[in-house]
Amino acid sequence: MLSVQNLHKSYRVGKTTYEVLKGVSLDVAEGEFVAVMGPSGSGKTTLLNCISCYIPADEGGITLGGEEIARLPEDALAAVRNQKLGFVFQDFLLLDGLSVRDNILLPRVISGQTGGAMESDADRLCDVFGIAPIKNKYPAEISGGEKQRTAVARALINHPLVILADEPTGNLDSKSARAVIDSFAQARESLGATIFMVTHDSFAASHCDRVVILRDGVVWRTLARGSETRGQFQDQLLDAIREMGTEEV
Repeated sequence: MLSVQNLHKSYRVGKTTYEVLKGVSLDVAEGEFVAVMGPSGSGKTTLLNCISCYIPADEGGITLGGEEIARLPEDALAAVRNQKLGFVFQDFLLLDGLSVRDNILLPRVISGQTGGAMESDADRLCDVFGIAPIKNKYPAEISGGEKQRTAVARALINHPLVILADEPTGNLDSKSARAVIDSFAQARESLGATIFMVTHDSFAASHCDRVVILRDGVVWRTLARGSETRGQFQDQLLDAIREMGTEEV
């Protein structure tokens, strides 16, 4: 579904060049829930921004649904972002002047797909994510967890190939964070969603099928969840993070 091959990205500040991504390769299969973890400066957010093509990679390929997207012109990229990618951000990015239901509908309206099924699709997503009782409320009237579940529903309204989530639990308390991760699990189970999530939260990552750990711009290790419980997988993640911190650079 999503393939990243030999991705490189550098930034130049004055006369100094900082290499952030140093040949990152990874794949995400259809229906898979994959997380990327790593310390600050490891390249997590840069990787996500390159995949969405909000910043151009210096080298490498990004294939989404069999289409190479890294070199598409801007108008074609805009269509890809609207129709084939769904986005969930740390800060929700809901529009305060729109109701929950209208925020969910926004990507469909932007794409011009305003047929008769539009509103029923939004209502179905509200039911799936347990926000039907608040669908006529406004962002200022709902909790952080409800805002993020609204954002997940919005990300799914155009039936994207992949949801890209950037620290989706970063601004939430533990109860709200659990509700958001449950929403991702529900999106995968009920709607077949494919999710690629950047996170620093081992609890959130422990719900994934695989966790890719970045270190200094490269894939340091990939951990796959097998038959172990979620708690056991979280322990494995924490052990790997501790090991990474004790290795000599």
